[in-house]
Amino acid sequence: MLDATVQQAETDLLSAPHVLGSALTVLPRTAGLYAWWAPPEVLALFSGPPNRADPSQRLLYVGKAKRLRTRIVGNHLKDSGRSTLRRTLAGLLMSAEGYRTTWTDRVVLTPEAEQRLTDWMHRHLSLTWSESPEPAPMEKALLSRLRPPLNVNGIDQGTNREHAKRARATYYASAGPRPGR
Repeated sequence: MLDATVQQAETDLLSAPHVLGSALTVLPRTAGLYAWWAPPEVLALFSGPPNRADPSQRLLYVGKAKRLRTRIVGNHLKDSGRSTLRRTLAGLLMSAEGYRTTWTDRVVLTPEAEQRLTDWMHRHLSLTWSESPEPAPMEKALLSRLRPPLNVNGIDQGTNREHAKRARATYYASAGPRPGR
């Protein structure tokens, strides 16, 4: 049964990506999995599989959510402190975009940089999703099958993983030492 469910989720995730503006109007509030896509020239350092329905887009990242809409809108498009994807993107784009970080209880982008990263995501990324009441058991299988380059956990060692890990290290180092230490 899990194989059929994973196959359906994979089919959904590999469907034609929605530009973010339209995705946000129809994104469900249910649990599920989601995938972020970009044209090959965006983050060209990373090689991800092409989208089956739109080969001009390639996979960057796959995640799971208890509430898809909340995860995408409230985390990935808003808060680097709660989004591994945002931290990775910020690290990759830090020198080109001039993003700045600061310390709260963790390293976060400054409010101005958070907004600029959100704007960048709207210009360059698209989204697919698959509704599922139990997305967690499927995530590992989908990471193994799809091999999204910005996911570090759940995939084998490789060049993409090392680039993503380096981007995250750049992000964390940009804030300097933790205050009070």
